Amino acid sequence: MAREYLKKATLTATSDASDVHDIVQNILSDIEAGGDDAAREYAAKFDKYDGNIILTNEEIAAAADLVPQKLKEDIQFAHDNVRRFAEAQKATVSDVELEVVPGLIAGQKAIPVDAAGCYVPGGRYSHIASAIMTVTTAKVAGCKHIIATSPPRPDVGVAPAIIYAAHICGADTIMALGGVQGVAAMTFGLFGLPKANILVGPGNQFVAEAKRILFGRVGIDMIAGPTDSLILADKTADPHIVATDLVSQAEHGYNSPVWLVTDDRALAEDVMARVPGLIDDLPDVNRENAFAAWRDYAEVILCADREEMAATSDEYAPEHLTVQAEDLNWWRDTLSCYGSLFLGEETTVSYGDKAAGTNHVLPTSRAASYTGGLSVHKYMKIVTWQQATREGSKRVGQATARIARLEGMEGHARAADVRLAKYFPDETFDLTGNE
Repeated sequence: MAREYLKKATLTATSDASDVHDIVQNILSDIEAGGDDAAREYAAKFDKYDGNIILTNEEIAAAADLVPQKLKEDIQFAHDNVRRFAEAQKATVSDVELEVVPGLIAGQKAIPVDAAGCYVPGGRYSHIASAIMTVTTAKVAGCKHIIATSPPRPDVGVAPAIIYAAHICGADTIMALGGVQGVAAMTFGLFGLPKANILVGPGNQFVAEAKRILFGRVGIDMIAGPTDSLILADKTADPHIVATDLVSQAEHGYNSPVWLVTDDRALAEDVMARVPGLIDDLPDVNRENAFAAWRDYAEVILCADREEMAATSDEYAPEHLTVQAEDLNWWRDTLSCYGSLFLGEETTVSYGDKAAGTNHVLPTSRAASYTGGLSVHKYMKIVTWQQATREGSKRVGQATARIARLEGMEGHARAADVRLAKYFPDETFDLTGNE
């Protein structure tokens, strides 16, 4: 059978897209021209904050004192997991050296960027985990200077747990600066900071647009849209757990899509019946987000079999993909388009979001069809080098001259000619390719 939509979204992630480009561009231009003072003005306007932008050691210590010991232990636990996973990722990249032909050696070298700018959301929710995910991976990569910035709250400043997490994970500088002004300060090197080579971390539509505009003059992890999650479930899945997991991701925001793909109608109907009650049981702000996300963006799709389920999932290319079905190895081997994969009932997206070790900064809006999420590799440049003996340059010089002339690039050809003439004055070469 063709897949059947038991619930179809009435809106998509781009349905309410606002034209924020001009607003963000004007703010960036103002701050680039006005420097520190302009950034402070925007902080006062949008964050309602006039305290220190660069937190002092004393302010960091004072914030740490406000964090309960159990939360400190949980942050340390999550940090250790993320660090160990990032270290394992880094070990997969190694310097390479190869003698391509006798006398010609080519190589690869992995070099971390100097300065990383980590944006940590702190508006509706204090994203402690985002500080852990972004700062820890930059530290493991070997970045020389790591800047973490987060929106301060009026008369309060940055959430103490965010400050504590950024500090223990290795941030060299912590800024109380949110939104476009925070992104701009890291990019332009304001407040005496080095200019960031890469910007990472989630944020609202204004932060995302700022990263989009600045990409090119600075690297970015990705351009993120609303978070999304898909669950693949068969008749063996627990409908209460499936429904709970869907609701847990819907609370991210009113426009955060959640999708259930299954080959079991009874499971689908059971899950759909449970979701409204689970949403009603959430605290007010969470309930409002989850209700809107489920009402307008959620889908429940009934497929003929697991092959159609897998094909549907790959078409959606979700940011988060959960499998609660039999034969997990088959699913792991078959699925190919996702930001992060959660296999079995015993794990959940929430684990990956907070403390399991894999990174939670992931591709959204079907970008998982062509890219993965934030990793230690994002902070590293894979560069190449070469070195040759005179004899080693003999064959490559001839090939270069002939290819370049065929392309019409005479200057390139002559760069090879002069070397061949100097190193082998008694030899004659065909450097035209006409013979």
